[in-house]
Amino acid sequence: MEDLKSIIRNIPDFPKKGILFKDITTLLGDAKSFQRMVDLMSHRYVGQKIDKVVGVEARGFIIGAALAYKLGAGIVLVRKPGKLPSTTVKKTYDLEYGTDTLEIHTDAFNKGDRVLIADDLLATGGTMAAVVDMITSMGVELVECCFMAELEFLEGRKKLPEDKVFSLLKF
Repeated sequence: MEDLKSIIRNIPDFPKKGILFKDITTLLGDAKSFQRMVDLMSHRYVGQKIDKVVGVEARGFIIGAALAYKLGAGIVLVRKPGKLPSTTVKKTYDLEYGTDTLEIHTDAFNKGDRVLIADDLLATGGTMAAVVDMITSMGVELVECCFMAELEFLEGRKKLPEDKVFSLLKF
């Protein structure tokens, strides 16, 4: 895993002073590394009958779509308000400074679908906790929340269901 971690670029003071941003575009742009990352993540779920993979806006669309393809599953998008064209379920949640809202189509799942939620990075866990609440209220079975990377010092996994979090890379 160290070889994949080493490809991720650190950007100091982005988006604001004092933050060391993990820029995954360097890994995504390297064909062999991207393929290896997707293979390693998808291997965990082979044979688990995943019906849908939920990709969380925006980088989660990349990870989610790749995993859905590898697993033979559908992809469902969680978006910011006003971006989905049909009837949606909304979830507003607290951020460090204010609130945010996410939406998903009301007809995105069939009852009992086995669902994997995918995103690029687990940080504080607030966004993912909102997504978990939203989709589990829709009658699906959450298989796991999976991330390409996790910033462990932020303890985001504490906001998510116990034993339902997987991160390929940990910082």
